[in-house]
Amino acid sequence: MAGTAWAAELRETGGIAPRTSLAEQAADTLREFILLGKLAPGVAVPERDLADALNISRTPMKEALRILKVEGLISYGPTRRLRVADPSMEELAQNLAVLGVLEALAGELACRHATDAEIARAADLEERMRLADIDTDPLQFFRWDMAFHKTIVQASRNEPLLDSHQTYNARLWRARFISSKARMARDRTLGQHADILAALQARNGKACARHMRRHLEVAMINIAAAQEKLQTGDTTWPKRL
Repeated sequence: MAGTAWAAELRETGGIAPRTSLAEQAADTLREFILLGKLAPGVAVPERDLADALNISRTPMKEALRILKVEGLISYGPTRRLRVADPSMEELAQNLAVLGVLEALAGELACRHATDAEIARAADLEERMRLADIDTDPLQFFRWDMAFHKTIVQASRNEPLLDSHQTYNARLWRARFISSKARMARDRTLGQHADILAALQARNGKACARHMRRHLEVAMINIAAAQEKLQTGDTTWPKRL
């Protein structure tokens, strides 16, 4: 197992430098590997080999894997061994349906409670994505995308909503990232973000909720198309944002 490609590439990252939380840093590194497909769906995630590849002890690795399990990025397989999660389209659709309702409510509440600074932050993120260079790292684009949504959800000032959104959104990290890489999906994303932002700036709760929910409905279409593309072996990055 230590000789597999992912282990060698993990070693090339230089391991984890001791800072505040080794577990969180290890989780961040593994999360990125999962999102980028370097740890593919269904692949076993052996604690000992991962700890060795990242040059950390098994205690923080256990905690890192716990974090990723809570996020739904890894799960137990039929043999009760941890592996990279590979949810079905039905599971993704069910989670996206719930997330759509949560984000719609967040958009409506944010129009009432968002500060001018929060609306400005959402506008800044929308502009970064819209003006992003053709060679922008897809993972960076995705981070801006998720930050845009998180800014609006946080502006709802509703703690139960924040907690629920974090849980469901974490389960969809990889699916949403795969979707965001496609050119057509990005074009749709940018247009829908502009609509969401306009409604937020006008503090039009009903319109913002409608656009937020529609955005997640379209995401399911994007994810299905992206998954079909991956099954054909086409893993190319988008050529234009």
